[in-house]
This record gives sequence, C-alpha cells and structure tokens, in this order.
Amino acid sequence: MTKGRSGAGDPARTLELLWRESGQGGRRRGPKQGLSVDAVVRAAIELADSGGLDALTMRGVAQQLGVTPMTLYTYVPGKAELLALMLDSAYLRMPRTDHSAAPWRARVEAVAHENRDLFRRHHWVATVPTTRPPLGPGLMAKYEHELAAFDGLGLDDVEMDAALTFLLGFVQSVARADLDTQAAARDSAMSDEQWWAANAPLLARVFDPARFPLAARVGSAAGEAHQGAYNPEHAFSFGLQRILDGLTQLIASRSR
Repeated sequence: MTKGRSGAGDPARTLELLWRESGQGGRRRGPKQGLSVDAVVRAAIELADSGGLDALTMRGVAQQLGVTPMTLYTYVPGKAELLALMLDSAYLRMPRTDHSAAPWRARVEAVAHENRDLFRRHHWVATVPTTRPPLGPGLMAKYEHELAAFDGLGLDDVEMDAALTFLLGFVQSVARADLDTQAAARDSAMSDEQWWAANAPLLARVFDPARFPLAARVGSAAGEAHQGAYNPEHAFSFGLQRILDGLTQLIASRSR
C-alpha cells in the first residue's frame, strides 16, 4: 500500500521548504502569477485525498495547477520533498482539542481521536512510514500539543515520548486495517458480511470444528458480533482502553 516514506528527500532542501526560509510562502518568478509552495502543497493534498498516493505524481500536480512539470520543479525539487510538505501541512491544520483542564485519560483519548480523524480526512497519511518524520512547524506543533496530554503524570521525558509513540502507532495500525477492509469491500463489490455468507458453504465442507474447537467457537462468536472478520470501531475502542489501562498501571507505579 505504501508508495513513499517521509524523510526520503534532500534533508537540507526539505527543511528549508518546511520552514519556508525563502519567505513569502516560497514564491518564485515564473509564468504562473501567484503560484507558491503552499499552492503546490494544497494541490498535491487534494490529489492524494481523491486518488491516494497512487495518483500523486509531479505531472499530475502540475496539470492540476495548470503549469508544466518543469515549472513545478522550481518550487519543489521532487516527490519526496513534496510528500514531507504534505504531511507537515496536514499536521499543522489538524484540529486540536483544548484538554488542559481534563483528566489525563480524557486527554490521551482526545489525542487518539484527533489522529484517527486525521487519517479519515487524509487516508494516505496512514500509509506513509514516518520513522524519519518531516521536522517542520506542523509536526512540532502536533508533538508539543500531544506531549501535554502526558505531562505532569510522573513519567520521565523518555517515557512520555514512548507512551505517545505507542499510542500513535496503535491508532495508525487501526487506520491501516480500516483501509484494508474498505479496499477489500471495494475490490470484491461485497461487504464482509456478504463475503462470508458467500463462502460459508465452502468453509463448512473443508473446516472441521472438532479439530480446531477454540478457533470454531471464538471465530463464530467474533464473526457474529462484528458481522465479519474485523470491526474497526471495536478494534479501536478495545485497544485504546487497554492502552489507557496499561498507562494507569505505569503512572501508579511512578507515584509510589
């Protein structure tokens, strides 16, 4: 699914663009008056939102802006740098809940939901590896905001970073599984419930429940509850509560 990764471009040029060191939103002289790095990023995000990263090409962005690909390269040196700019822009614009007065579990839950909403608005964000994240103003504002959910709980700085990383990794994994479920339904033209119903007769012929009693019992119960093999809403709710429960134990141990 992944068609690119963050941090693959030229580091110096990427940082310069992320922080707009050239000024005026990265404007350049050229045949398209008013074109800027910001305009290029907006067009690229619109393209990825509608067609995914498969649709994201420099030529496609240029066509959307009404310029030639060569003109586009005067604003952004390549697709890798453009992807970093897109990610940082999405981070910068994501809504952030003011949870300063809320209990810590509510703060952490808010961070999880904010990121899930981001992945739902921009599905492609969930597919991009960010082991080398875009170190721009959007990421820094996001990181500052999300760390505040763990501040004052007795965790040291490394533990705060690890707790946030663990939480965000969970949310991203559920978002990716949700995308896989949607893709399967789209490609097969059937919902999970319809697919299992269509294949149930074949499964009944080849599957021996006496040989796999736990799989038969648990699989049947989960399938009936979810009306399919997987329910992203249940996976998100169940997993988030287990993360919060684990953090509760860690925080309690620090207070002792």
